[in-house]
Amino acid sequence: MLLRERFFPILMFTVCVISPAACDTPDAEVKLPDDPAAVIAVVGSSNILLGDLLPQADARIAEAEETSGQTIPEEQRINARLSLVRGLLGKTIQTKMMRESFLLDQVGTQNAAKRDEADEKLSGRARGMFYEAELPELKKQYGTENLRELDEILRKKGSSLLARQRNFVDQMLGHLYLRGSVEREPKVSLAEIVLEYESEKENHFRPERARWEQLTVLKSKFPNEAEARQAIQEMGREALFGGSMQAVARARSQEPLASNGGVHDWTSRGSLVSEQLDAQIFTLPLNKISGVIEDPSGFHIVRVLAREEAGYTPQSELQDELRNKIRQRKIEASQRLALNRMRDKIPVWTLFPEDIPGAKPLPVSITRRNNSTNR
Repeated sequence: MLLRERFFPILMFTVCVISPAACDTPDAEVKLPDDPAAVIAVVGSSNILLGDLLPQADARIAEAEETSGQTIPEEQRINARLSLVRGLLGKTIQTKMMRESFLLDQVGTQNAAKRDEADEKLSGRARGMFYEAELPELKKQYGTENLRELDEILRKKGSSLLARQRNFVDQMLGHLYLRGSVEREPKVSLAEIVLEYESEKENHFRPERARWEQLTVLKSKFPNEAEARQAIQEMGREALFGGSMQAVARARSQEPLASNGGVHDWTSRGSLVSEQLDAQIFTLPLNKISGVIEDPSGFHIVRVLAREEAGYTPQSELQDELRNKIRQRKIEASQRLALNRMRDKIPVWTLFPEDIPGAKPLPVSITRRNNSTNR
C-alpha cells in the first residue's frame, strides 16, 4: 500500500473531528502565514495569533503520524495544518466573542481604561479559579505535582500551562456571558404542554400491552415431553399452593427472566416469539394462574398482572417529558438569540470569514504582529 493511502484515513479522521467544514474542498487561495506571531483573527479588542493554535494542530498531526507509523508527505502536512488551524480558530473566535460580550456588558459605554480595569479584575478571579479547580485536575490527570514537568507534558500535546490558563479564563468569562444572557429555567404553561401533546399525539400511540409472571420448562432439558410436562405441573402446584410464582421462578424456571422472578414488564401484543404465549397473555383473566401452555420450545404457566388496551398514552403520563422538551427548546432559542446579539456587537476579522456569521476578511496588513496586547 502506498504511503499516502496508509496515512490518509487517519489524517482525515483527525482533521474532520476538529474541523468538519475543513473536510469540504479546501480554498486554494488561503494560506497560513509563515510567522507564528502573525495575527490570524481579531475579535473585538482581542487578537488571536497563529502561534496560539499552531502547536495544537502540529500535535494532532504528530499523533496521526505515530498512530499510522508513517511520516506525512509535505503537501498533506500543509493542507492538514491549514484545516486543523481553521477548525481551532472557529472555536477560539466563538469563545473570544463570548468573553468580549461579557466584558462589554459589564462596562457598557465606559472608556477603554474602565474596560481594561474590569477585564483585569474579572480575569484575575477566573485565574484564581484555574489554580483552585483546574490545576489540581491537570496534576491528577498527568500524575505530577511538579509544575515544570506538567508544563513540559502539556507542550508535547500542543499546549502549555499558560495556554490552559488563558483558555480557562476565556471559557469562564464566556460562560458567565451565556449564564447572564440565557434563561436557564424558562416557564412552561399548561397550554403549551397541551399544544405540544396534540401536535405530536400520533407519536404516542401504543398497542395493547401486558405485564405478567411466567414459569417455564424447556423440552430440550428433559429426556422426553412427558417429563417436561410433569415438571411444569409440579411448579404450577407449588406456585398455586405456596402463593408465590416469583419464588418458584427464581428456584426452578428455565426462561431468561427467571432470576427476576419470571416477571415480564410491559410488552406489546404480537411482539412475542411464541404465538401460543402471546395469544394466552392477551386473553386470560387478570391475576389468575393459567393452565399449562405448550409451544414448540417448552411448557409455560403465566399469571397476567396488568393489561392495557391499545390507545394513546395519556397527556398526564407525558407531562414532565413534554415540559422538559419545551423548556429545552426555549433555552436553545434563548442561546441563539444571545449568540446573535453577540455577533451584532462584537466585530470579527478572520482569515476564514466564511466560517463565522457576520465576520469580515482579515486585512493582509494586520497579519503581521502588531504592538497591541494579545488577550
